[in-house]
Amino acid sequence: MKVLVIGGGAREHALCRSLSLDPAVSALHCAPGNAGIAEVAELHAVDALDGTAVTTLAQKLEADLVVVGPEAPLVAGVADAVRGEGIPVFGPSGEAAQLEGSKAFAKDVMAGAGVPTARSYVCTTPAEVDEALDAFGAPYVVKDDGLAAGKGVVVTDDIEKARAHANACERVVIEEFLDGPEVSLFAITDGTTVVPLQPAQDFKRALDNDEGPNTGGMGAYSPLPWADPKLVQEVLDTVLQPTVDEMKKRGTPFSGLLYAGLAITSRGVRVIEFNARFGDPETQVVLARLRTPLAGVLLASANGTLADLEPLRWSDDAAVTVVIASHNYPDTPRTGDPITGLDAVAAQDAPNAYVLHAGTKRDGDNGPVLSAGGRVLSVTATGAGLAQARERAYTALARIGLDGSQHRTDIAAKAAAES
Repeated sequence: MKVLVIGGGAREHALCRSLSLDPAVSALHCAPGNAGIAEVAELHAVDALDGTAVTTLAQKLEADLVVVGPEAPLVAGVADAVRGEGIPVFGPSGEAAQLEGSKAFAKDVMAGAGVPTARSYVCTTPAEVDEALDAFGAPYVVKDDGLAAGKGVVVTDDIEKARAHANACERVVIEEFLDGPEVSLFAITDGTTVVPLQPAQDFKRALDNDEGPNTGGMGAYSPLPWADPKLVQEVLDTVLQPTVDEMKKRGTPFSGLLYAGLAITSRGVRVIEFNARFGDPETQVVLARLRTPLAGVLLASANGTLADLEPLRWSDDAAVTVVIASHNYPDTPRTGDPITGLDAVAAQDAPNAYVLHAGTKRDGDNGPVLSAGGRVLSVTATGAGLAQARERAYTALARIGLDGSQHRTDIAAKAAAES
């Protein structure tokens, strides 16, 4: 089949890498892509938010499947435009993508579905903000209602910081703090059947020991040796299936990737948030462990035939990914710096470790690869356990040069030591 992937980050590179290894994929295209994706897919210039432009490109390429990676095109209704022309597309409608596009909408769906989540208030005025902050107390959890590229959430003990973030947002959700470790669990659904993937844990804070500001994610690992073996089934039964059923009941069926961000609290599993697409950087480690060819699974979601699929096959290996971010990330990042060492990783560390590009571009046709975003690269490695996967990831990362770059040194360290 011919597949077109929309997006240009490390999540899309991970998707393209898996699709390029699938014998059923005869041609792989990505728009707009990045310097790393160019090695496995043919790139095309397109405005990813323009449904008409994406549809026209899919028609020109005679794509059998379009995979919409990022959240902004999904919320903008790009999947609707493609689907409207009869082309199978992996990704929810713009209306269904409001599960991520609006925190308040997601809370309403969870209430209707009986899904356990944090108590919350939706606020639009400074007075409502003060009342909600006072009701919950510290630590304060303040979430921009709309899309904010993973950086719309502030968790702080400082009430002035919480108030400033809340009042800078047009509409904000303020909720109780959830204790306990966080887990990301993805599920592929066709609007009826729900197929959970393997859980992962990501690291949101910029600095070691979970210090520094929130980011889009600085690393991840899978599996979770500390998690209850029954966790996936429990989340399927209490969170994922009820949410998909509720969306269908409302007349806005959700097909594509439903991502549940979870807190394993002292009172049980609670949903922190939903996303309507693969998460970055968790996708990198989850797909590194998936043995079932990816294209057929995504197509079954698009065609409504997930119930006919055989159970997914998984590697017993562990996977770890470490993000290399540019100078000053998550504030305004410095871009345009040359990246060295990519060939050395390919020569010395593959296939156990490899680099997935996030914010990169090539300087001319044959020039050097340059940084072009906040999160620049994801170094992903697999191993017989988390300790080996970690060691391989950091060994590969040490070969890469990017002036002023930053990365966390403790990704999966605690889990590896305890497993």
